[in-house]
Amino acid sequence: MVIKKLEIYLADYAGFCGGVKRACKLAFAAADDGVYCLGDIVHNEVVINDLKEKKVKTIENTQVYNSKVIIRSHGVPKEDLEKLRYNNNEIIDCVCPKVKKIYNIVEKYFKKGYNIIIVGDENHPEVKGINSYCNNEAIIFNKEEDLKVPVGKTIVVSQSTSNEKVFDYLTNLIKNISKSEILVYNTICDATFNRQNSIRKLAKIVDAVIVLGGKKSSNTKKLAEVAKESCKNVFLIQSIKDIDINILKKFNKIGITAGASTPDKVIKEAVSSMENFDKGEMMEAIDNSFKRIKKGEIVTGEVLYVTDNEVMVNLGYRSDGIISKEELSKNTDAKPSDLYKQGDEIEVFVLKMDDGDGNVVLSARRVEDMKVWDEIEESYNNHEIVTAKVINQVKGGLTASLDGISAFIPASHVTVKFQRDLSKFVGDDFQCEIIDFDKRKRRIVLSRKNVLMRELEEKRSQIFESLHIGDVIEGTVQRLTNFGAFVDIGGIDGLVHISELSWNRVKHPSEVVSAGDKVKVQVLSLDEEKDRIALGLKQTTEKPWDKFINAVKVGDVVKGKVVNILDFGAFVRLEEGVDGLLHVSQICREHIEKPQDRLEIGQEVEVKVIEIDQENKKISLSIKALLEPIEDDENKEKTEKPKVKKERPRRPKENRVKKQIQEPKEDEFNTTIGDLLGFSIGDSSFDVVASEEENKEESSDVEETTESEESTTNENEQVEVKEEDNNSEE
Repeated sequence: MVIKKLEIYLADYAGFCGGVKRACKLAFAAADDGVYCLGDIVHNEVVINDLKEKKVKTIENTQVYNSKVIIRSHGVPKEDLEKLRYNNNEIIDCVCPKVKKIYNIVEKYFKKGYNIIIVGDENHPEVKGINSYCNNEAIIFNKEEDLKVPVGKTIVVSQSTSNEKVFDYLTNLIKNISKSEILVYNTICDATFNRQNSIRKLAKIVDAVIVLGGKKSSNTKKLAEVAKESCKNVFLIQSIKDIDINILKKFNKIGITAGASTPDKVIKEAVSSMENFDKGEMMEAIDNSFKRIKKGEIVTGEVLYVTDNEVMVNLGYRSDGIISKEELSKNTDAKPSDLYKQGDEIEVFVLKMDDGDGNVVLSARRVEDMKVWDEIEESYNNHEIVTAKVINQVKGGLTASLDGISAFIPASHVTVKFQRDLSKFVGDDFQCEIIDFDKRKRRIVLSRKNVLMRELEEKRSQIFESLHIGDVIEGTVQRLTNFGAFVDIGGIDGLVHISELSWNRVKHPSEVVSAGDKVKVQVLSLDEEKDRIALGLKQTTEKPWDKFINAVKVGDVVKGKVVNILDFGAFVRLEEGVDGLLHVSQICREHIEKPQDRLEIGQEVEVKVIEIDQENKKISLSIKALLEPIEDDENKEKTEKPKVKKERPRRPKENRVKKQIQEPKEDEFNTTIGDLLGFSIGDSSFDVVASEEENKEESSDVEETTESEESTTNENEQVEVKEEDNNSEE
């Protein structure tokens, strides 16, 4: 056997990033007895322990006064920083400048009225710090199932250590869902991006990857996830001391990378240990494992004898082999004597080198299985579709039988859409694709999802070709979200936005539809490139206003439900789905201060339509119009005596006129007041004015008591006396 030299590859980007390097430099420069650090300076035990040796104490709250406090590289909430300053502490600010940049973006747009979305881990200290700059009102998620899209203009930022692919996928979903302005800031640190790209390339050319970093480190965990995309053997450890070096003997090429918080000395220690690996020890272990017969081999033997429970085989080895009844054939009911006779040549599989009695444990059934494995391997290499029967539900997925061989179907590959309960598939036959095959490890991984996806893609193309904007089609409601309902229209889902569900305002789609409902929808828009179909449900129903106009006219009595109450009245939703105003004055015959005195939300009422404004689409309603007049008021009106109108005493016309206007004697005045005013006593216009005054006084009728009449008479007399005095003065 040829032993290749162990090759060690170090990723191009590994270890401290600029932000962590700066934080450590500032922290160690300030380290001394009586210095505190709010939280771990970085997520790496080696760095934390080094600071402890410098007598720096780690604290988890702000209850410290008149001291030096180091602020970790991930940052802290804004309010914690303010409390520390208020307590008269000196701040050693080690927050990464790129994290501070995220603070500034969030604070700026929050003040402008934008909604804030943070893609990241809500429990991570960095995310908590970012959230504090928008009054802790941000929407935070890093998985599709937790996706929430607010109404209104929104900005999206990311935790600096997020996975680039995940961030891009989630932001595209947000853009597709929202109808408002969306601003996306890719705030993933360049160092994080470079590390992930570097290990992604390295993982493709090595047999195993060692990721060095703290177990709490977010970016270190993501490096391991990226490495697993291309390499099956990934080891996440804090230092090379945390792994048994013998585990690495079977690999020829090993890649090493490290998280942004991992010191250089940890990386150097790992590389040095791998390079000094004892090849002599490895050679000896491999040589000792080579035997003339070994476990897992197929060997040929001769049947020595057959019993009812076993078959003994001569292998030409220092020990004979034994085959139990269960390992003779797939047919467990078959008798050994019916299958083999003494002297028969037999191919067997070595299960165990020693059963405790010195015999080699063999299996003939496994040889049959091996032939099946060869056939399955051929199907795998040719990308053929195979049929498997689901046997059982297990943790993480399903087990299935493929030509008698056990195979595994991961939960994520059972169906196209996530299924919480997989037990319903037990006993079903699946058409699957073999996505992972390892004969040596006896591992077969199947995917039904890939087959369904190809079928779905074909259906999708056919559906997009057959659909046109304006078509009315049938579908089934699949699931509801806060922003709408997804409807299956024959293999692919279209979105009915919440605003397209009903002509009336809807707070949640569940008010209109439920999962499983059969509905008719209209195609509003098609985007095959983005795989989006916008549907409308309300377009397939008659508009409530049109329905109302056709069914109801002024004067009709209708039923409705109170849906809103304001100070001036209540809005009632009628059976046709339109709202009418029931003014406070039309609720009852008695005077009430506010509608709540007689009505409440959800109350069923019977009202009369008293006005329909078709131009403005407004409806006026009345309950009062349906109420009978109050009997006491009617009797009161009938028995009440009519009021007597009494005329006010008047002076004779001639007396009034004569007293008001007297003709002066010619020998007393040469110039009259009329001459001064521009008219003569006999002027016709003056007569008209006097006549109008008389008519006005004759037409005035006032209801007054006897006492008021006497008062009026006295006043009139006083007026006349004043008029006479005026005339005499003239």
